[in-house]
Amino acid sequence: MRHTQVARVATAALALAAVAGVVGCSSPPAARSAVTTPAATSPSTPVPEGSTSSGRPGAATASGAAPTRRTSAEQARLDADLRDAAWKNDLTRAEALVARGADVNAKDETEQSAYLVATSEGRLALLRLALANGATVDDKDSWNGTGLIRAAERGHGLVVGELLQARIDRNHVNRIGYQAIHEAVWLGRDTTTYVDTLRILVAGGVELTRPSRQEGLTPLQMARERGFDRLTGVLVKATTAKPIADPDAALLAAATRGDADAVASALRAGADLEARDDRRRTALLLAVTGDHVDAARVLVAMGADPDALDDRHDTPWLVTGVTGSVAMLEALLPAGPDLTIRNRYGGVSVIPASERGHVDYVRRVVSTGIDVDHVNDLGWTALLEAVILGDGGSRHQEIVRILLAAGADRSIADKEGVTALEHARAKGYAAVARILEQP
Repeated sequence: MRHTQVARVATAALALAAVAGVVGCSSPPAARSAVTTPAATSPSTPVPEGSTSSGRPGAATASGAAPTRRTSAEQARLDADLRDAAWKNDLTRAEALVARGADVNAKDETEQSAYLVATSEGRLALLRLALANGATVDDKDSWNGTGLIRAAERGHGLVVGELLQARIDRNHVNRIGYQAIHEAVWLGRDTTTYVDTLRILVAGGVELTRPSRQEGLTPLQMARERGFDRLTGVLVKATTAKPIADPDAALLAAATRGDADAVASALRAGADLEARDDRRRTALLLAVTGDHVDAARVLVAMGADPDALDDRHDTPWLVTGVTGSVAMLEALLPAGPDLTIRNRYGGVSVIPASERGHVDYVRRVVSTGIDVDHVNDLGWTALLEAVILGDGGSRHQEIVRILLAAGADRSIADKEGVTALEHARAKGYAAVARILEQP
């Protein structure tokens, strides 16, 4: 499976800021506390600025001058500030602290580090920041649990997928005898969040049949014991799946029909996440085209590329503008799609959505930072397309309002020098014209 590209981290962080993420706890949960030796070394030992007490290289100073020196006490305060930023989900502050040399692995007396906090609290952008800055992927908490176990317990499927891509120990057993999959079932709920998490664990190749130490139950037995019908269904399919002769073909077929469990099984069998059909379409593009959101979420969590182009110059992200699926848009945003990528007409996703009258999609996509004034190869912006190719009815009227509220420039004219207002008047769209005439 492919690790998420570091080049996408900044884009993904911006996209995630627009998504209603998991807030998590604002302070370390008592259940995870345990007294241990603090991470800081002796306060009398100086530590170079831009480095940490663990020896991880830090950021150089902006001037390029030799870094100043920092005592271990100062380093400890810096690391504590980073943990605080992680608990508060303050990505901007965390980025600044890491740039100053804060250590993502430094633990407090309860064995919490910024990295481990990101895993348990579902902070995907913070996790990516930690992984990009030397996180010890298999580090353990006070329960001898990995970040994968912590994330699975809380049902943080995207974090689970990110950790699997980072090659975390998939089958580690914690102090009470649970693997990640046990915690997802025994301590989880029979909800979509945990169904997704379970499918991602299946796709990532975790063990499925080892009994827990205390209860002596396999994950499937746990699901049945808890009365979790949905989780039981996922595990029955995963544990009874027949051998797959051609995993790539199976993945593409499963994505086409929207079978999220079969998608997970194909990935488990070794399918190439970016396998292509005869039209250069990936599994994610096929899932998006059919608006199969469950399948898409599994693929995104495992690192599928939202910008993979097919033979028509479509990508998974671009197709969301055609289908108008807000749910799919939300599923793709954590993958950090390129909002500037153009379709075969030179347009970005907001343009076809405006043309087709996808009101809810346009309302959501304008908040992502997409360029509402982008001009396609025909010389049209989203506003121009909403008028020229729209029907002047209530949907297109609302889209015109949304685009204007988002800052769309109504003065931009087409290649013939005709503005959206002039087009509306010429087409007899009086209601649209009145909206465009308002200051």
